Amino acid sequence: MARTTGPVCRLCRREGEKLFLKGARCLSPKCPVEKRGYIPGQHGPNSKAKRAKNSDYSLQLREKQKVRRFYGILEAQFRRYFREALKKRGVTGAQLLILLERRLDNVIYRSGFATSRPNARQLVTHAHFTVNGHPVDIPSYLVKAGDKIAVRDASRPLVYWKTIVEEKDTPGIPQWISTDRSNLNVLVQSLPTREQIEVPVKEQLVVEYYSR
Repeated sequence: MARTTGPVCRLCRREGEKLFLKGARCLSPKCPVEKRGYIPGQHGPNSKAKRAKNSDYSLQLREKQKVRRFYGILEAQFRRYFREALKKRGVTGAQLLILLERRLDNVIYRSGFATSRPNARQLVTHAHFTVNGHPVDIPSYLVKAGDKIAVRDASRPLVYWKTIVEEKDTPGIPQWISTDRSNLNVLVQSLPTREQIEVPVKEQLVVEYYSR
């Protein structure tokens, strides 16, 4: 499981945009990207990396790192996703993003049952969910069209889930999933298309990086 032990806001600052790794804090004025909009380092805004001219390789690397950090995936696992995307029909970059969106932790986050992907990953590893009635504690589990994800009966009495039920529906839930907050379940209506994946990345640069 991908795990960052240092301050995750540094990752957002390094990529120059919000990766939404800390939930509601990312939308508040306290977000370091808003307060210090330059890459981290001891020299601050005068860092050589800030002033350096970006080469094609640099642009490809940064885009790959952005996608990897956005979904919270380690390098070796990300390479495996890329190799799997190569085997599928269609545009490789789009297939890569579709695979990443199908991860169980991402679906939990997209459904509004978690404030961030790290939060969703923790909920999954603590075995709070079932998929089609079977307990699943693997964040990288790939959902399929028609899968029904639900909070386990043993977990429902927890205060966290009572809060989720009381909250209004979260805006921005993608069309390919439907959420029933009152019953604490999510239905994967279909697999996502590239147009339905709102991720600010240029996936073609990632393909170019691995095709060098």
